[in-house]
Parts: sequence; C-alpha cells; structure tokens
Amino acid sequence: MELLVTHPIIFFLVTLVIMSLAAWLGATVLRGKKPLDDLFREDFSIVQSATLTLLALVIGFSLSMAVGRYDQRKNYEEEEANAIGTEFLRADLLPASEAAATRTLLLKYLDQRVQYYRTRDSEELAQIGATTSQLQTDMWTVVRSGAATQPNPLSALAVAGMNDVINTQGYTQAAWWNRVPFAAWALLISIGVFCNLLVGYGSRTGTAKARFLLVMPLVVSLSFMLIADIDSPRNGIIRVAPQNLISLAQSLPKP
Repeated sequence: MELLVTHPIIFFLVTLVIMSLAAWLGATVLRGKKPLDDLFREDFSIVQSATLTLLALVIGFSLSMAVGRYDQRKNYEEEEANAIGTEFLRADLLPASEAAATRTLLLKYLDQRVQYYRTRDSEELAQIGATTSQLQTDMWTVVRSGAATQPNPLSALAVAGMNDVINTQGYTQAAWWNRVPFAAWALLISIGVFCNLLVGYGSRTGTAKARFLLVMPLVVSLSFMLIADIDSPRNGIIRVAPQNLISLAQSLPKP
C-alpha cells in the first residue's frame, strides 16, 4: 500500500482497474444472479444515493487531511528559511573566526536543504540526510565554541538561533513523514468498491449504458489519485517548492 500511495499515477491505474472490475461484477454477476425488480428499484436508489454520499464525504475528509499536511510542509519550509536567514545575521554576535565559519557552514547547509526538497532519488536523499546531519553537528560545534570563548547574552542569541535552525529541520522531517493513514486508504478503497458494485448492479442494460458504467470508476480513481498526489511529498506532481530557501540562497552574500 505504501508503494502505491507514494506513486499517484500507478495508484490511479490500479484503483481504476479495481473500481472497473467492481462495477463489472455488479452489472454481470450480481445482476445475473438476482435481477433488480422495478418494485425494489426505488429502495435500491435510496441505498445507492446514501452510499455514494458517504463516499463523497470520506473523499472530502481525506482530501482535507492531505491538504492540511501539504500546507504544513509549506509552512515549515518557510520557517526553515527564516531560521537560517536569522542565524546568518546573528553570526555577527560571535567572534570573527567563528562567525565566518558559521556563515560558510550555513551556506552549505542551505544548499543541502534545497536539494532535499528537489530530489526524487532515494540514494541521493540518503546522502543528503547524512551530509545534513554532519553539517548540523559542525555548525553546533562552531557556535558552541564561539559562545564559550565569548560568553555573554549576545552569544546566547546566536546559540538560540542555531537551535532554531536544527529544530526546524526536525519539524520539516516530521511533517514529511505525516501522511494520510493507511487505515483511511483502506476505508476509501472499500467504500469505493462497494459503491461501484451498487452502480453496476443498478445500471441498465445496453452498450451505451455499459460505456456510462466506466464513468464512476474513472471519477473515483481520479479522486484517489488527487489525494495521493497531494499527500505524496516527493513523488507527486503537486509538490512543495523550496521557494523561500532558494530566495534566501540568492540574497545571502557568498564568502
């Protein structure tokens, strides 16, 4: 399931096949075993409408969850840029040698953060993670050394700023791990299959009606793909662009 929801296009194709198969089973197997009489069609229509309404509500709630997580990732990207830019300025509060070293490390760190948002390769992502962790250790060591050499409230501001830089990266990582739960996906797919069974079972016979029967699986699969795309921070079409980090990198002076 994790592999599917992190690749929206593949997820769309798989769910389209599943939903189409469900509609076909409803139109052929279920209706063949027990045809729908006109006497019960009104009651069936009520049940079908209620089920489709439930599916729409669940899709809406899931989309809201995905959009909320997407907005959270955007907000943390902005906070990361603000924290790095603030610490770049607070480096002046450290001794000259530590200030220069801090700015150099911050520029390298900023480049790694931009690559983190852009990459799709898992091996490159692992390398970025290792480099980022090492840079955080080096930056903290330099700032701590500068604060120990010149202990005063101004140096403490530089230490606090570096703490914010490291913390915001952790918040970003947590936000990228925060996805729509698999239980919600299982519920979505289950209700979608059941709704398509009902649509197939209640459909009329004929070639034109058979073509119309494909509309419901297509619409449901597209809805699932949209949710998966927004919820997938790295492999989807809709992704968080590091606009604030790139703008910061362009505005900072190079050593």
